[in-house]
Amino acid sequence: MSHPHPELGPPPKLPEGGLRITPLGGLGEIGRNMTVVEYGGRLLIIDCGVLFPEEEQPGVDLILPDFTSLRDRLDDIDGIVLTHGHEDHIGGVPFLLREKADIPLIGSKLTLALIEAKLQEHRIRPYTLEVEEGHRERIGPFECEFVSVNHSIPDALAVAIRTPAGMVVHTGDFKMDQLPMDGRLTDLRAFARLGEEGIDLLLSDSTNAEVPGFVPPERDISGVLRQVFAGAQKRIIVASFASHVHRIQQILDAAHEFGRRVAFVGRSMVRNMGIARDLGYLDVPAGLVVDVKTLDDLPDDEVVLVCTGSQGEPMAALSRMANRDHQIRIVQGDTVILASSLIPGNENAVFRVINGLTRWGANVVHKGNAKVHVSGHASAGELLYFYNICQPKNLMPVHGEWRHLRANAELGAQTGVPRERVVIAEDGVVVDLIDGKATIAGKVHAGYVYVDGLSVGDVTESSLKDRRILGDEGIISVFVVVDSSTGKIVGGPHIQSRGSGIDDADFERVVPKIDEALAKSAQDGIAETHQLQQLVRRTVGKWVSDTYRRRPMILPVVVEV
Repeated sequence: MSHPHPELGPPPKLPEGGLRITPLGGLGEIGRNMTVVEYGGRLLIIDCGVLFPEEEQPGVDLILPDFTSLRDRLDDIDGIVLTHGHEDHIGGVPFLLREKADIPLIGSKLTLALIEAKLQEHRIRPYTLEVEEGHRERIGPFECEFVSVNHSIPDALAVAIRTPAGMVVHTGDFKMDQLPMDGRLTDLRAFARLGEEGIDLLLSDSTNAEVPGFVPPERDISGVLRQVFAGAQKRIIVASFASHVHRIQQILDAAHEFGRRVAFVGRSMVRNMGIARDLGYLDVPAGLVVDVKTLDDLPDDEVVLVCTGSQGEPMAALSRMANRDHQIRIVQGDTVILASSLIPGNENAVFRVINGLTRWGANVVHKGNAKVHVSGHASAGELLYFYNICQPKNLMPVHGEWRHLRANAELGAQTGVPRERVVIAEDGVVVDLIDGKATIAGKVHAGYVYVDGLSVGDVTESSLKDRRILGDEGIISVFVVVDSSTGKIVGGPHIQSRGSGIDDADFERVVPKIDEALAKSAQDGIAETHQLQQLVRRTVGKWVSDTYRRRPMILPVVVEV
């Protein structure tokens, strides 16, 4: 198995007749999925998603793929194929289209409807090409065939890309639910046909590669939901992804069966469910869904609220309910259902929300105590079955953390893919398919790009480090006035602290040390402002560390008069 090396340099020019794969996100992480395919000087992008921030990224709203390697080649992009409508696959599209608004978007009906609604908020009107399973479309030099796959959102597609260099198949996110809610199976016959033709490189979803067996059917959840609805005495509040149409359908069915009305809470939930209903993907009986403003007129045992926040997102509706920062107040006897999995990295945030809801008296039903979620990604048994059908000549695991990628690579090797043709890459690592063999050719920059409010890319790792220090240790500001000719102190030091846990009166003990340090620097002829500020920072920082074992941010200001 080949794998990246930290000292990889930029890739050489792609040889004529070769095909290049450059993942800019989604490898070594769950989210931010984006893959660039290059042939004959032209580019085809598969997905462009976002990653949601973790605790060590305070203030960040979204994390984007790095478009740096594409900026000089925007005119070479023939299209963006969107495999399905989840945020980790389409959320970055508005930011890429800001760079060049006329890049065509190719996807299924629901996927395009979801991204078009998102782009309206960015005031971008995209060029779109709607496709469905079985369609073949020539996009530049790429002949794309779309294959139906089952996932946790309707209308998901895999894509087979034919070029003179060979055929590449990208599964997107998929599983093999044999009793899907919408009757839309993963088309194993199509994959078998592609396998017979010869799949030169398979890019396969790795998310559940460590999980043995097969994913249970989505419809298995219905029985558990009915039990929860039957036992609920007051309101039922369900948190789910705003795009999980199949899960919401089961909630609507249970609410209808037990005589409850449903209100959607949160802008994305209202928008997406409206789109799904209008396009026929969501069956809503007449009168079942009501406006949230009308709920006060209904008894608690006739109410179901469907909201976002199943991952503990701080600004989502459920988190705000747990923090008593929402118009909907949790009361004793409410039932809250978290109908989703735990995305790696979100565990602490989710448990905080669960504890907050429980504190106010809610009965919280989640994956840990009831079967209210099944995954949208193929487990190991399904992947083995899939590889035996496809028989790829080369395999590149995608969509997963390192442990998922390695587990998926091992599954491929077990089914007969030669180990030297199983490529484990990471974001930015360039893989070339030349003469039927996939090998690592180099690496391009593929770092995190942070979105903070209206700022895109301005937040750096250094500024995040400062934010973490401010959040954990606080800040100490020191203001000193010195004589520009002698370097002696003529005003201050004035010291203030915020969040450091140190009483302002205690700083009287460090003032003599500052005086002494500045006096010595004056004797040594040091009078440059920046040097004096660094001297003050070191003096105060050492005193705080020695005295309190803390490391707050020290902000020295030295003014010369």
